Amino acid sequence: MTGPGTAVEEARREIVRVGTSLFARGYVHASAGNISARVPDGHLITPTDAALGFLEPGRLALVGADGEQIAGDRASKTLTLHRRIYEADPSARFVVHTHSTHLVGLTLAGVWSADDVLPPITPYYVMKVGHVPLVPYHRPGDPRVADLVAERIAAGAANGTPVRAVLLDRLGPVVWGPDAAAALAVLEELEETARLWLLTGRRPEPLPAPALAELRDVFGAAW
Repeated sequence: MTGPGTAVEEARREIVRVGTSLFARGYVHASAGNISARVPDGHLITPTDAALGFLEPGRLALVGADGEQIAGDRASKTLTLHRRIYEADPSARFVVHTHSTHLVGLTLAGVWSADDVLPPITPYYVMKVGHVPLVPYHRPGDPRVADLVAERIAAGAANGTPVRAVLLDRLGPVVWGPDAAAALAVLEELEETARLWLLTGRRPEPLPAPALAELRDVFGAAW
C-alpha cells in the first residue's frame, strides 16, 4: 500500500524528472517556469527562482491544503495560480508552466483569437490539446491571473469542452493533467503547433467543419 509519505516522495522524483527533461529539450531556460503536483493534503511546487533543470527533491516546497508552506524552499510566486487550477479541475494532478519560445513568440506576433490562441490546423492539436484561451498580461505571480484561469476552466466545463491549457500573454503556457505524462503531452503538442503556425507565416486555414466533426465522432475530440 502506498502511504502519504511515499506519494510525496514519488511526486518529488517526478517533478525533478520533468524539470530535467524540459530543460534538456529547451522548453525552459534559466529560472523561468514552475512545476507542481497534487499530493495527499496539499501540493508540491518548485521554489521561487529555481532552475528547473537543476532541481533538488528535498528543496521542493511542500504546501498544505490551506496554502501554508510546510517544508522546503520558498514556494514559487505562482502558487496561487497552481492551487486554483487544482480547485477548479478536480482531475488535475500535475501542472506545468513554461516560457516556451514559440508560444511566447505567438503572443508577441499575435494569437489567432482570444478564445483560441491557435487555429485547429492538425488533427492531433484538436484531439490532444483542444481550446486554449489567451490570458491578458499581468505581472508574474499576480494573483488575479488565478481567477481568470479558474473562470476559463469553469466555462470550458460548462460547454463540454474541457480546458487543458491557457496561454499567458508574454509569459507562456500553463498546462495540466491527471499525471505528468498527460500534462507534457499537451505542452508538447501545443508548442509544436505554435511552431508550425509561425513557420508557415500564420497562413494555414483551420481544418474544415466536416473534418472537425469526424474527429469528434471517431475519437471523441472535445472541440
